[in-house]
Amino acid sequence: MKSEKQIEQGLVKAVKNMGGIAPKFVSPGFDGMPDRIVLLPYGKFAFVEVKAPGKKPRPLQVSRHGLLQHLGFKVYLLNDMNQIGGILDDIRTA
Repeated sequence: MKSEKQIEQGLVKAVKNMGGIAPKFVSPGFDGMPDRIVLLPYGKFAFVEVKAPGKKPRPLQVSRHGLLQHLGFKVYLLNDMNQIGGILDDIRTA
């Protein structure tokens, strides 16, 4: 089983291989925001919350994800290496 850090590293590498970047998303004074913002070629982007397998977002994180979704942004929960390809395909084709 992969750790949260390993899953996050897998995401960053996969995004880089697609010609994009996935910087850590830090929002001082506004806790609960997703871990990474995925920026792909042609203006495709989304937020990704990375968790260890079996772990769930905290209530504040769920609230922030809902806020972002309400504003029209895509937010993904990534807790398994096998989800990376599908998430990136979804962002790329959105």
